[in-house]
Amino acid sequence: MSSETTQSPAQPPWQTAAILIGRLIFAAVFLMAVTFKFIDMGATAGYIAAAGFPFPLFLAWCAAVLEVVLVLCFLTGALFSQAALVAGAYVLFLAFAFHGPSHWAGNQAEFGFFVDHFTFLAGLLFAAVHGPGRVLTWKAALARSS
Repeated sequence: MSSETTQSPAQPPWQTAAILIGRLIFAAVFLMAVTFKFIDMGATAGYIAAAGFPFPLFLAWCAAVLEVVLVLCFLTGALFSQAALVAGAYVLFLAFAFHGPSHWAGNQAEFGFFVDHFTFLAGLLFAAVHGPGRVLTWKAALARSS
């Protein structure tokens, strides 16, 4: 084994920008969701109860906490791949629980909402595989300070 360290080639600026914009979009989506929950937690609990889930206020708070954690992970890059996978599972759950086939007969728009969750899931899976990038990440900041 060689004691040489190989450095990966510098990332082109457009790739760095694309990754940062993607992270901001992921964070913004979950920030908007949690903001609406905090504005009217009762309405969120009502929506959860209408879907037939027990303990709707507790579940609304659990969703809010999860969304805050996801926002922090996407903004900082900390535990990014893991957060993207958790977010993907959450988005898939939301698709079936709140926009699944049982909702399509009553409202055709629900099918569109359902499909939109899968496009978001695809982006989250791609992000989970490729990570947060090398710029403006908590992990990169820790590596530089050690």
